[in-house]
Parts: sequence; structure tokens; C-alpha cells
Amino acid sequence: MGFDLGKELARRIGVPFEPVVYPSPGAIMVGLSSGEWDLTFFGPTPERERVLNFTVPFLVIEHGYLVAAGSPISSIDAVDRPGIRIGAPQGGSVNAFLARTIRSATVIPSPSVPAGQEMLSSGKVDVFAANKANLFELSDKLPGSHVLDGRIGADEVAIAVPKGRDAAMAYVRKYVEDAKSEGLVKTAIQRAGLRGAAEK
Repeated sequence: MGFDLGKELARRIGVPFEPVVYPSPGAIMVGLSSGEWDLTFFGPTPERERVLNFTVPFLVIEHGYLVAAGSPISSIDAVDRPGIRIGAPQGGSVNAFLARTIRSATVIPSPSVPAGQEMLSSGKVDVFAANKANLFELSDKLPGSHVLDGRIGADEVAIAVPKGRDAAMAYVRKYVEDAKSEGLVKTAIQRAGLRGAAEK
């Protein structure tokens, strides 16, 4: 959905739309330090707010677990147990959440969300944790896999702009308000086929 909202924002400003895709949240932050992007669709966290300004969140995406075909794990409650290996994208909010809350299972950082497919199919992990929009995409590529019912948390998504760009930030904040009131956010969610997501 970032493509639709980003493209429309570029049209309204009158500049070319140049999407830059990253494999993980950590990579987005690396891209910030080298000036590779002007704004991003991101979840606010205290660490990110030190270097970025955020609009109000306009989207909520649930976090959950994906298990491979034939997995004996059938519920979220069965994940945090000795011997269970949980994959999660490094540098992301899901990984940070698991680090704070998991007591018995082992969390194994993944270099990216797509890497979760290989980690699950090869048996390197027993479950893969991420936001549900990403998990449903992975599940489509892994026959027999499924996303467990329930949620372990949620990401709020906003537009972020590097600190120091106050004029841009004021415009982007107004754009988010307009995008919500004009139905652009809802349309973008539907066009992207985001499952596990809802307008905030």
C-alpha cells in the first residue's frame, strides 16, 4: 500500500515517484544514514523517533506466527516453550517484542522477511514471527503452512521523515489526514490485499 500512497503523494507534490524497497526494518535505517530515501512507511518506536518525525498512525497490522505444514504447534500459547526456535526479522519491532517477552523458546534473527520461507521449510526454525501481512504472503508460498490464530502484538504504521525537514513534515501530516478522509488509505489496503491489517 506504500506504493499507492507514495505515488499519490508524489503526484500531489509534482515530483517523480521513486520507490526504494528494503528487506527488513534494519535495512531501512541503514538507508536513512546514507540518504537513500526522503520518507518511509514505518512503525514509530522510541529509537526511530530520535532521528525521524512521524505522522499520526493510519494503519494497524497484527503480529503473529507462521508454522510449516504438519507442525505440532497449533496455538500461540504453545510457542514459548523450551526447544522451540522462533525466527524473526532482525531490527524489526517483532524481534524487539520477542526479546522482551519470550522466556523459554529461542529467538533466531532473520536477515529479512523473505528469508523466513527458507528458515521454516528447511527446519531451521519451528515458527516464524512477523506482521501478519508478511506472514500471509509467506504462507501463500509454503504449501500447507498457516498463520496461527490470535496475535502477539501489533504495529502502527505512519509516514516518517528525517528530522530537520519541518516543511516536508507539515505537508505529509496534512496528506495523511486527507488520505484517510478521502478513502485513499482504505483503497490502498484493499488494492494491496493486506490481510491482518486495518485502517486506524
